[in-house]
Amino acid sequence: MIVALYILIALVAVGAVLYALHRRDMRRNPPVAGQEPEPAEPEQCCGMHITCERDSLLASVSDGIEYYDDEELDRFRGRGPEDYSDDEIEEFRNVLLTLLPSDIAGWGRSIQLRGIELPSQVREELLMIVAEARAAR
Repeated sequence: MIVALYILIALVAVGAVLYALHRRDMRRNPPVAGQEPEPAEPEQCCGMHITCERDSLLASVSDGIEYYDDEELDRFRGRGPEDYSDDEIEEFRNVLLTLLPSDIAGWGRSIQLRGIELPSQVREELLMIVAEARAAR
């Protein structure tokens, strides 16, 4: 019976702390009448996590295909990542390394939307560059 009383007291104490924190948050950011509250989590990936980077960077996140002066890479459409020769891998790497840092993530999305699978070495380099750029923010 004493144990049940301790559990009840702990639940009440935790509930009181959570209620006080909620009230404080509501005073700082009061809801606007007639307006939907903003969702707690963004609808799209924030890009700050490695699994999120793999999904958002190389998945169809945006609808528009943008070219980065790399139209010649379209000839690789439909090939698997293991089907590239060393010279072709180097061609992808050269394009990646000549991009502006602000264009790298967009280039990765554009490549995927165009149906081009990056060679695995270049894909890992792309993810590493994007992760470093996002960590530096």
